Amino acid sequence: MISVFNQYPTYQVFLAFIISMALTMIVMPFFIRLLKVRQIGQQVRADGPQGHLVKQGTPTMGGIVILLMMTASIFLVGTPDPPLLLILAATLLTGLLGFIDDISKVAKERSLGLLPYQKMIALTLISVAFCLIAVNYLGIEPYVTIPFTQFSLDLGVLTTVLPFEGGFEIPWLYVIFVFLLMAGMANAVNLTDGLDGLAGGAIMIVMLVMAAIAFRTGQLDVAVFATAAAGACVGFLWFNCYPAGIFMGDTGSLALGTAFAAIAVMTKTELFSIIIGGLFVIEALSVMIQVLYFKRTRKRVFLMAPLHHHFEKKGWSETKVVIRFWIITGLCAGVGFAVYFIGSM
Repeated sequence: MISVFNQYPTYQVFLAFIISMALTMIVMPFFIRLLKVRQIGQQVRADGPQGHLVKQGTPTMGGIVILLMMTASIFLVGTPDPPLLLILAATLLTGLLGFIDDISKVAKERSLGLLPYQKMIALTLISVAFCLIAVNYLGIEPYVTIPFTQFSLDLGVLTTVLPFEGGFEIPWLYVIFVFLLMAGMANAVNLTDGLDGLAGGAIMIVMLVMAAIAFRTGQLDVAVFATAAAGACVGFLWFNCYPAGIFMGDTGSLALGTAFAAIAVMTKTELFSIIIGGLFVIEALSVMIQVLYFKRTRKRVFLMAPLHHHFEKKGWSETKVVIRFWIITGLCAGVGFAVYFIGSM
């Protein structure tokens, strides 16, 4: 069966999407029922929009099903190669980190789980290991292509070679860059996951674009991974659309943000991913601006951060915010892909 799929790569990519979506839609109701029986639910911020208080106790950690069904789809459709396995490993490890964070929130019955420095240590270990394996064993070059130009920035100029068999390179600048990209995207998607359907829909859009890029560069298994992730998000949205029956939790948001950045590294579209995932960048920047400005002036730039809450405070309905932010994601993803496509011609 697998050999038949491999003869038709376009069909293989499409099938990964369909299987992942179908499996998620089949399994999710049972998972929701289990969480309700176990009384495992979301803890809502007390200082958030008052309309969100009704979400207290809504089942969370739907990211578990997303990750498991996505993984099952990948192995059902094809035989993953080393780049895909490395992306999958980073994704699942970050998902485990998110799971620990979610469990901590439920156990302590508060909206804050692990401490920020604990998350950052774990994200650092995952991203550094990912980068070093990618460079030394998968042939990923330590440079980044600059969008809108024909130039590349060499981040391998400060490299230490350890005296192992064949040499083990540590390109310090590229390691730092990959850490910032992966940890930044993981946290940015996590910040975006604040409204019913927002993060799931946005991730679905950017993953489809990353699948197109991977397919164009001949990385079929990476494209399969991306479409499987997109399909799982679509299946999840059936239950996460307003009013949500379940949330993905940090288990899903941290893992999917990491997956997005990891695909960008493998396809050498690191800086393009910042454009493609522009919504996530905007959401993260809104929090940074709010915090820094408040510390300096004791005043706020936004009514509330992240940005989606600002528009809720202005009177937009949750559904309006989500749909308009999906449109913004589509625009960012389209522009990012267009810039990449023109530069690769």
